Amino acid sequence: MPFKPPEQAKCPKCGKSVYAAEERVAAGAKYHKFCFKCGMCNKMLDSTTVANHELDLYCKQCHGRKFGPKGYGFGGGAGALGMDKGERFGNKACEMDNKPKEVIGGGGGESSGTGPKCPRCGKTVYDAERAIGVTTPWHKSCFNCKACHKTLDSTTMAMHETEVYCKNCYGKNFGPSGYGFGQGAGTLSMG
Repeated sequence: MPFKPPEQAKCPKCGKSVYAAEERVAAGAKYHKFCFKCGMCNKMLDSTTVANHELDLYCKQCHGRKFGPKGYGFGGGAGALGMDKGERFGNKACEMDNKPKEVIGGGGGESSGTGPKCPRCGKTVYDAERAIGVTTPWHKSCFNCKACHKTLDSTTMAMHETEVYCKNCYGKNFGPSGYGFGQGAGTLSMG
């Protein structure tokens, strides 16, 4: 019986055979080294920068633009405004284009949306702009210390009535007072 070599894998991008010396693997499929690039910006990829969607390859940034959530704080890291959809790379449609539509004539500082209202500004809080980790809905941009305006999260905030403060300002304004309080490491001394 004659020896028959195994059939070579086909590159999903160009449809040609991929040989071991030139292969790059993503999502169980083998690609040519020069086919292993972002489908939007054409940046060459490697195993740490590749993101795939149904055998189409993207760099992580373009994948986020095309398929990730859209709205305030998404897609740009640490509190950035991420509304970039990658139009300059040819991205026409987004799967998750859920930006709330602006209502004309809302007037009076109040948003005419029907969702929950932010305790600080009184406007509607949409899911895309909501501060994460707190039960009361706040805008990410409003969720800061009332006294020093430091950005807060659920682990660094303290509530007083309906306002939020950083733990330092909360302690200064509403914590115990007297000699020895607030000096740290158990130094309570009443004199």
